[in-house]
Amino acid sequence: MDKNKRILIVEDDQPIADLLRLHLRDEGYEVCHCADGDLGLQQLRQGGWDALILDLMLPGVDGLEICRHARAMPTYTPIIITSARASEVHRILGLELGADDYLAKPFSVLELVARVKALLRRTDAMLKQRKGEEGSLSLHGVALDPITRIASADGKRLDLTPREFDLLYFFVKQPGKVFSRLDLLNQVWGYQHDGYEHTVNTHINRLRAKIELDPADPQRILTVWGRGYRFAAADEGVA
Repeated sequence: MDKNKRILIVEDDQPIADLLRLHLRDEGYEVCHCADGDLGLQQLRQGGWDALILDLMLPGVDGLEICRHARAMPTYTPIIITSARASEVHRILGLELGADDYLAKPFSVLELVARVKALLRRTDAMLKQRKGEEGSLSLHGVALDPITRIASADGKRLDLTPREFDLLYFFVKQPGKVFSRLDLLNQVWGYQHDGYEHTVNTHINRLRAKIELDPADPQRILTVWGRGYRFAAADEGVA
């Protein structure tokens, strides 16, 4: 059991929160529950959380705003959104803001616990892989250091979210290779769910806005129509 893992639950439905806390503690996790968004944001900012289970509709600060704050922090915290807002729009919005998974209410508590465990396993695996990566990458004016997590383009430091850094590093590490959106979801996000591919497009658009001279005419992250995306190969000229 992951006895050292700390999970923050931000949920205003007390019966749901009690069930989640009970089952997660049975798995050996340390759990903290906040019943409103203001307290949840305060706890999040204190740091040290291994996962965040977040409702969207909260008293005070709403869940989407908490998600934004979480993704602006230097340390990556896996996020599972749980909400009665089951529409496709809200699911996609939550994922675009950086949530790792989304469960619509009513949901199975056992399924949520299983997803938390899977998400923590993937996060641990990614951290181990990252620690094993040595040296910086540099190609077509883009430079990345996997240890310091510092990235730059044309000598200017980039302000990237953790997921944007992971996606750009993945591309630069394998220039010229084409990846479908499902490939990227599986290998960068760590899951592969139908209907989530839209969040890949959003992240790529944001990266292009940060690293391309003209995002409307990208020279680094290229679209391969009908197949996916690739980073320009080493022998390709980039304007």
